[in-house]
Amino acid sequence: MKIQIIIGSVREGRTAIKVAKWVENTIKNLNFENLELELIDLKEWNLPIFAGSHPPATGVYDQPKQQEWANLISSAQAYILISPEYNHGYSPALKNALDYIYKEWQGKPVAVVSYGGTNGSRSIDQIRQVCSSLGLIISNAEIEIRDIGKRNKEESFQGNEFDTKALKSALEKLIRYAPKN
Repeated sequence: MKIQIIIGSVREGRTAIKVAKWVENTIKNLNFENLELELIDLKEWNLPIFAGSHPPATGVYDQPKQQEWANLISSAQAYILISPEYNHGYSPALKNALDYIYKEWQGKPVAVVSYGGTNGSRSIDQIRQVCSSLGLIISNAEIEIRDIGKRNKEESFQGNEFDTKALKSALEKLIRYAPKN
């Protein structure tokens, strides 16, 4: 099963990349069988703000990067979204990436890892609404990282036992709800 870990922040000095690498390394250490992980960095993708004349739900992808993005996203069976909480919401880069395509998301489970002012809870609430509209399976696999300001002082992020337990539970849910093809 292929799981894409989508890094939903593009800011300089971002914490999201550290959290995503922690997620990837922790999953590898949990020794689940038959998992393929792929880090997707929205900063590297540099998707322009969606301005197409056809809404993605029509299936007409007329933006230069739209079909390329669709091909990448369709190759996974599940997703883990990493997003900071910005002003009680989630990253605009992640919102744009979700809105860029439509049918490729449908019927696949999603987990969300967030952090920020309220430990990411408000960004998770908003992401759930958008993911539901896109037809993603809301597996209730959510990880709110507490005290990110205090814990993000090192070169890499280190989750604690509660973060690791929550990630393991999220992964089990993704596996349970993933398409079986």
